[in-house]
This record gives sequence, structure tokens and C-alpha cells, in this order.
Amino acid sequence: QYQKGLEIWLQVHGSEHHYVASLYAGVGGVYNAQGKYEEALVQYQKSLEIKLWVLGSEHPHVARAYNNIGTVYQKQGKYEEALLQHQK
Repeated sequence: QYQKGLEIWLQVHGSEHHYVASLYAGVGGVYNAQGKYEEALVQYQKSLEIKLWVLGSEHPHVARAYNNIGTVYQKQGKYEEALLQHQK
């Protein structure tokens, strides 16, 4: 459902809308739960880029995006990269 919602929002609002960032994060969460970590990282990174652009670096949703990326790295055993993300 996230993917369909994402397609609709992209058509209507374009890629620089905060809700689109949330949909990318949702898709990333599904991939993360499935153990598809590389796919999850791609989606989480897209979400982060939009959130940084739209909301700014100090917004709590940006912190959540970094946390999502860090969690994936942690699950992959990439602890240094995970720590870097969690510290942002």
C-alpha cells in the first residue's frame, strides 16, 4: 500500500513534499522488516534527503530518518556506520 500511495503523491505533489518523505520511510520500513537492508537504505536515504530539504537539519523527523538508517546498519553488523548515523 505504501508503494501505491507513494506513486499517487509523487504524481500530485512532486518529490519535495514532507508526506512523500514519510511514504519513502514506510517503504523502507517494510524492506527493513523483510531483511532487505540495501533496499531499505535506499528508501530511508530518499526520505532523509527530502526531510533535510523541506524541514531542515534540526527537525525531529530528520533525527528519526538518521535513526532508521542507523538501525539498518546495526542489523547488517556495520556498527561504526550505525553509530555515526545515531549520533547525527
